[in-house]
Amino acid sequence: MTQAAATMGLEDHVIFFRKMAKLILSEMPKAKYSSLLNDFVESNFFVIDGDSLLVTCLCDKSFKQGQDLHFFYLVECYLVDLMSNGGQFAIVFFKEAECAYFDFPELLSLRTTLILHLQHNTNIDVLTEFSGCSSLDWKLFLEEHYPYFLVVSEEGLNDGQTSFFNFLIIQSWAMGVNVVLSSGQECDILRFHAYIMQSTDRNKKFSKENETVIQSAYEILMQHLEERKILALASHFRRLRWKVMMEEACQTISLLQQLWLEALDIRRVVCVTSCSLALRMYHRFLGNKENTASGRETITHQVSSNYLPLREAEDLCRLHCLCMAFQLHLPLSQRACSRVIISPWIENVCTFLKMKKWCDYFILRNLNLFEGWNLNLNHLSDLCDEHLLKNIAFYYETENTQELHLNLGDSIKRDYTHLWNFVSHLVKEFDVGKPFPLRTTARPFLGKKLLPIQDVSLGKIPKVGFIPMTSAIIDKFVGDVMKDLPILKSDAPAVTSLLKQKERDELLHWHAHRPLSNDYDKTRCLFYENSRDLPVFNVKKNQSYPQFYGKSLESVSSKVIVTQTIQPKEDSWGAKSEISQQDAKSEKVTRKKKSSLLKQDQKEQQQWNDLLFSVEKELKENLNSGIRKLEDFLKSCKSNSVKIQVEMVGLSACFKAWKEHCRDEGKISKDLSIAVQMMKRIHSLLERYPEILEEDHKFIAKCLKYLGFNNLANSLDPTLVTGDDEKRKKKNKYAIDIGPARFQLQYMGHYLIRDERNDPDPRVQDFIPDTWQREVLDVVDNNESAVIVAPTSSGKTYASYYCMEKVLKESDEGVVVYVAPTKVLVGQVAATVQNRFIKKLPPGSALCGTFTRDYHYNTLNCQVLITEPACFEVLLLDPHCQKWVKRLRYVIFDEVHCLGGETGGKFWEHLLVMIRCPFLVLSATISNPKLLTEWLQSVKQYWRQEDKMMEEKFISEVKSDQCLNFLKDNLHRDQSYEVRLVLYGERYNDLEKHICSVKDNDICFDHFHPCAALTTDHIEKYGFPSDLTLSPQDSVQLYDTMVQVWETWPRAQELSPEEFVLFKNKIVIKKLDARKYEENLKAELTRWIKNGKVKK
Repeated sequence: MTQAAATMGLEDHVIFFRKMAKLILSEMPKAKYSSLLNDFVESNFFVIDGDSLLVTCLCDKSFKQGQDLHFFYLVECYLVDLMSNGGQFAIVFFKEAECAYFDFPELLSLRTTLILHLQHNTNIDVLTEFSGCSSLDWKLFLEEHYPYFLVVSEEGLNDGQTSFFNFLIIQSWAMGVNVVLSSGQECDILRFHAYIMQSTDRNKKFSKENETVIQSAYEILMQHLEERKILALASHFRRLRWKVMMEEACQTISLLQQLWLEALDIRRVVCVTSCSLALRMYHRFLGNKENTASGRETITHQVSSNYLPLREAEDLCRLHCLCMAFQLHLPLSQRACSRVIISPWIENVCTFLKMKKWCDYFILRNLNLFEGWNLNLNHLSDLCDEHLLKNIAFYYETENTQELHLNLGDSIKRDYTHLWNFVSHLVKEFDVGKPFPLRTTARPFLGKKLLPIQDVSLGKIPKVGFIPMTSAIIDKFVGDVMKDLPILKSDAPAVTSLLKQKERDELLHWHAHRPLSNDYDKTRCLFYENSRDLPVFNVKKNQSYPQFYGKSLESVSSKVIVTQTIQPKEDSWGAKSEISQQDAKSEKVTRKKKSSLLKQDQKEQQQWNDLLFSVEKELKENLNSGIRKLEDFLKSCKSNSVKIQVEMVGLSACFKAWKEHCRDEGKISKDLSIAVQMMKRIHSLLERYPEILEEDHKFIAKCLKYLGFNNLANSLDPTLVTGDDEKRKKKNKYAIDIGPARFQLQYMGHYLIRDERNDPDPRVQDFIPDTWQREVLDVVDNNESAVIVAPTSSGKTYASYYCMEKVLKESDEGVVVYVAPTKVLVGQVAATVQNRFIKKLPPGSALCGTFTRDYHYNTLNCQVLITEPACFEVLLLDPHCQKWVKRLRYVIFDEVHCLGGETGGKFWEHLLVMIRCPFLVLSATISNPKLLTEWLQSVKQYWRQEDKMMEEKFISEVKSDQCLNFLKDNLHRDQSYEVRLVLYGERYNDLEKHICSVKDNDICFDHFHPCAALTTDHIEKYGFPSDLTLSPQDSVQLYDTMVQVWETWPRAQELSPEEFVLFKNKIVIKKLDARKYEENLKAELTRWIKNGKVKK
């Protein structure tokens, strides 16, 4: 099969080329149009094919051939869009892909310039070491870095390049890399959209089945393109081979380096060397071996009419040098005003220009050989301006043939003369003449055309200006700038086209004068909200089912809400007279509270006494079951004195079970789950009840001694005596043979205690909130807004319920809106709200309502509305709902990171700008919370100014007796315009990563270390991602691996779990201690990589 495939020619492989193209075309309709840098994590690495990037920018509608500067502008705009959206990528240029440009020498030099520009003038990684997409190095690169996708063009400039792109797509799929098409891409401030074709099993199967044919066909394609290179070179340089041209270019650059010692601009170097090399090669091409002027004339007459005479070639090079002198001095604003010459070059000139482009390519290819040369490469993007060259040629051929009024200016004239003199020095085979006159021949270089200049007369250019309008907001914002802007007249066509023929009331239908309907009216209503004749069964069903559903989601008891009326302030004399009564009442309440706590302790002590016998029995029969019962009792118990008794019973049971377990000498390994439960009880006793532990310290020390943690036991009870050798040997039988720090990290990571506050908050009854949670509660109490970023299950949602409770207590009119991203989440939140709160409301009002695209219920007559972003926008903009809008007191945005999503992101943005009441923004995955907070703060400052202006204007224009009602309806009293940022990065429980696989027809879940998802290159350039955390077990595994990799690691002892400064001789290792250990290991590994201690 291999030999047969190898003997097949290009024509024999055409069928396979078509088969390969057919597969790719069949996958294109299945391509998913998605937001690449938001659907994937921002830190994900991807690769862009450089030739696909070049083709994409060349095919841009705005690009015109010959404008190199415009081409590089398009390239950089594309790359800036990617980087501004958080893209991390590299650009690859395959060496073999260069063969596709040999028929287009102007693009060959442009490709080389692009590579040099990206390498020297940007911070982008440019990969040029790979020979082709089938090379082993490229496959190893994909295996090592595993990019999430590769950006490739689906069509090239010719059939050869298209086939190359097809091979690149097939090879990427075979390696499991997705492909993103370069066409159809769109980018905005938040998103970057493109079509992505997944690497499926079908594509991998095609590559595997045709592996040999693919390799053979690729080699045949490269061989064919290589033959095209020889033919293309021969058509311009005859017998001169590739190697000879490269040597000639090197000699030319080397000679210029000897003549031109000062700092050089790349534009001058390429202009001089390219012109001199082109003239020398063209001289050989014409067969001229004489250096005299008469000899040159003889050859000129002998040259075929299809080729440009040598003297005309010299004139064309003079124009090139003059054009470069203009480029060095003219600003872009003047170059942009140059005329568009549409007359084409004559055929003879085109032949020489192609030869010059070949010379440009050979010069640029050899620049890297002269690294010691002081060369300024900043202007690589501006090596050629063909439009400016045509303008100069047109001027001297048509408008100033005698050069009688040549006025170039001293600087331009001096630079042009300087450039041409160097060309003269580099061309030693013959005399190229003096700088002036520019034209020594009469034949025009541009073809004759009826209209050589593109018609851009002012009559056909529409008048551009601003539409006249008056607005206090715009006038204040723009200021005096408006007087300098072009304003259209009222009779301008652009203005008259905007005028309506007839004004109508937008609140009514034009034909029936009925109120306009909207999406809210069109949405199905589950029940008629304002009807009082609902069937009793339906009412009960509607109330009971959400509560039942809410109880299944969370085990929280319902809270009865009572509206708290604001009491009027008392006079000073009345307040003073009641101080003594209030003090007496406070003392009475304190005594009553103490008595109640004492009774509660006695009641819980009795409950424990009644339960003690059954729990001890359960612990003996089944330790795990008994521990669960014990912990269930601890959850409901509030008395610390009772809790410590419960914990000691659990510790004693675990200690006895551990001794019995270890007495069986036939066991190969010990069940460490019993030791884990023992240490868990010890953690709880020492951390939560240290003040009331008395003689229990000795028993805890004894337990530690039996586990083999002698140092910890002695630190807790120094009086503990080890005993004779026989007793020590007996106790070693119970030891777990692991250091205490390593044991806690490796086996107790999910049990490690978090740093929690011990002081209760009167606003929270069910638990003791952390510091960041108290800050959120303060935000709600102060009517402020906040951006809350905390991991999932960390407790940020509690702030939403506290906010709802606050609004429900204030009055029966205020509304709080909870915005959820999906309909499913709307149903879940609505159920939990109806389960948590109970409130007696006036007839026709409801506590909770919902509004989705499919249905709405109690939307406008509820106090807590759960809805989707698009539906909430409908209510805000509906003219019939403005009274309801004025009742808004708080808006809660859950999962606000959807603001940057592919679909629906605009609704979130609109809502955040439109609402005027305080808000809470909740998310677990915002990558730039500070930037979002600053933007929201600017929106709030705008509304603050608007509210202030409205208040001042109304007070000055309306009678004072009407002010109070207006301000009550239109301004949000006691509202703060501050937006706080509340950040919390610690999860309540660590996430364990696993890989699901099938082994022996069984599904297996294997532990996956998070560091395995990174590459050394990624860590070196970007560090560890902020959201990539390690569990304590992962940290221990990372340390062990680092010790194995570098046996003489100097810091191995320092970062050992038993010797780490935060772990040494510490009985209770907390989550914060483990996090500090993780940070030290990450920092050490990063130093390894940057210092080259880790193989890539």
